[in-house]
Amino acid sequence: MPLPRWMRSEWLATMAPGAVALLAVLALQFAGFAPLERAGQLLFDTYQRAAPRGYEDAPVRVVDIDEESIRRFGQWPWPRTEVARLIQRLTDAGAAVVALDIVFSEPDRTSPARIAEQLRQLDPEAPGLAELSRLPDNDDLLARTMAGRPVVTGFFLTNDARRAQAVPKAGFAISGTAPGSAVPAYRNAVLPLPGLEAAAAGNGSLTLSGDADSIIRSTPLIARQGDQLLPALSIEALRVAQGAGATLVKTSDGSGSLGGGRAESDVVSLKVGQFEVPTTAEGRLWMYYTEPRPERVVPAWKVQSGALSPEALQDAFAGRIVFIGTGAIGLRDLVSTPVSSREMGVMVHAQAAEQMILGRFLVRPDWAPGLERALVLALGLVLLLALPWLGAARGALLGAVLAAATLAGSWLAFRRELFLLDPTYPMLTVLAVYVTMTVLTYYREERRRSYIHAAFDRYLSPEMVRRIAADPGQLELGGEEREMTVLFCDVRSFSRMSEDMAPSEIIRFLIGFLTPMCDILLARKATIDKFIGDAILAFWNAPLEDPEQYENAARAALAMVARLDALNAEMPGRADQPWPGQVRIGIGLNAGPCCVGNMGSAQRLSYSLIGDTVNLASRIEGLTKLYGVPIAMGGALAARLPGFASLPVDLVRVVGRDRPEDVHALLGDERLANDPAFRALAAAHGHMLAAFRARDWTVAARLADRLAAQAAPFGLEQLYHLYRDRIARLAADPPSEDWDMVYAATEK
Repeated sequence: MPLPRWMRSEWLATMAPGAVALLAVLALQFAGFAPLERAGQLLFDTYQRAAPRGYEDAPVRVVDIDEESIRRFGQWPWPRTEVARLIQRLTDAGAAVVALDIVFSEPDRTSPARIAEQLRQLDPEAPGLAELSRLPDNDDLLARTMAGRPVVTGFFLTNDARRAQAVPKAGFAISGTAPGSAVPAYRNAVLPLPGLEAAAAGNGSLTLSGDADSIIRSTPLIARQGDQLLPALSIEALRVAQGAGATLVKTSDGSGSLGGGRAESDVVSLKVGQFEVPTTAEGRLWMYYTEPRPERVVPAWKVQSGALSPEALQDAFAGRIVFIGTGAIGLRDLVSTPVSSREMGVMVHAQAAEQMILGRFLVRPDWAPGLERALVLALGLVLLLALPWLGAARGALLGAVLAAATLAGSWLAFRRELFLLDPTYPMLTVLAVYVTMTVLTYYREERRRSYIHAAFDRYLSPEMVRRIAADPGQLELGGEEREMTVLFCDVRSFSRMSEDMAPSEIIRFLIGFLTPMCDILLARKATIDKFIGDAILAFWNAPLEDPEQYENAARAALAMVARLDALNAEMPGRADQPWPGQVRIGIGLNAGPCCVGNMGSAQRLSYSLIGDTVNLASRIEGLTKLYGVPIAMGGALAARLPGFASLPVDLVRVVGRDRPEDVHALLGDERLANDPAFRALAAAHGHMLAAFRARDWTVAARLADRLAAQAAPFGLEQLYHLYRDRIARLAADPPSEDWDMVYAATEK
């Protein structure tokens, strides 16, 4: 059966803003909005911290020039003879390759000839200068030690003015179109001394570049200087360890992936020897870090000093790739990773080599963004079609399920397949579409509520009808000032409750609610000023004087709460009366001077009242939601009700008013006030407030905890939870000395 035209137009009008929100998210996703990209990165960091890579004993070790090594063998830089001895011990122990995360770009200052030159400047006639000058140079000795051994030196790439060009020891073979601008390019290189570079079996880049927040989530395996591709230290060490030749670079049009026909392509993978490594388009390896493992690291002093026997050295290093780095304080090449805020840079190279050997890769192929866009579209369309039928509450449940399923799917993809699926944009889509469509629905319901408001505003209280009939002269504009008591009553979350109700059902519900409430008010001599949608404004002591106005107002408010409890119990079972679940109200009471009389214009009059007392009563009603009490009242009224069961709640500066108000909760009449349990609660409550206002946070917190355990019979659980949170915040961040103990409300 087709929908009526008005339903179709409303349905389409509801969907249109949701479709705009969906398209906006898609546009952000295509554009690559940086803050959202950052959110996805942080989520991936959380995954790694929650489930880091399990350590496996891969043939990779790190020799750390740590604090103890510096203490034993002198300050850094060590003489190149010490470095040569370290390399000799490692290679003699059977290391497959020794990779230096150190750039020896300057000559050794401790070489004999350099020392002789320094001495000659002090004393040209010093004995032994000629003999010292003829001793072997330390850099030459290091180069001779490296020659014929599997040693990989390192260089840094910079964007300074070009002074030196790095040249790889082995070339690159390209499968597909040559990788282009996606691969990071640098202008300059800081190289090892020529003799050392020539003697080394390999030479790799040490440069590590993080994301915008400086966290190393992926490490470059290749870089560019001009048209020359250059290997990173990790992949060069893996090449030398295998005795492999050229490194094969597969690009998107040479690997079967999309992208053929372009002048330049994205990198897809690298193949070095027997190992093939998936990469990002920039030639980077997604890092999957382990937690710190002591068995991966050997202090340099243990190798140098003979603390390890030849057998122990062979057991530690034989057949392994050994990275040498500096971990001593003042020498540390520190970087941030998803699992550590302070990690040695050499550890990134070492863990990259481990991943390549073990084949444990995080993957985010070039089609992953396409999958995420498809998820955005699918989730957005599901909500677009479902929300007009489900309404806000059930729609929120559906949205929560979809968002949770997306996040769970992302987590499972990481845990089971090591696949990086970013749920940020799909989850944002759920939120954006839901909020947009719900706000629109709320706006429509507010318009309906305004219609109801206007309809009920036409009616006057029976007392006013009688007075006008007896004396038509009272229709004249004007007013008088009186001491009055004011009541504001409002239904909690009325818009949310009414969104699944037709307008006729809303009217029937309001009649079913307002009629018994008004009966109570009229029985207690109230004048009903107006209905503001689901809200009631009533007052006492006008137009007729009421000497018992304060007690009448308090008893009426208590009776309204009790009557609503009865309605909540009986109405949901009636088929003839729409009743949206458990209805709750908030009532604000206040007493003070008001101006009351015929307000309005010559065309339309309303017997009403104005003044600060009225405004404050409205604000106090709004505070009932904050403190979780059905009835709250101002300090002036509380002072006039000494026999009733009430508690001081807070000193509050409400919106639009500078002077703070002492707000009280009205809990019951004289019978409850004389109940021993209430009296005990009231005494403890007073002690808690006194400790709170005296800044004795420890005592206040203890009393708030105790009161929270006793609060359920009086409906004060929310109040004491609020105080516990407030006390904890103030204890952690104490207020200034001029703290006035006043809570500043931010909502009406």
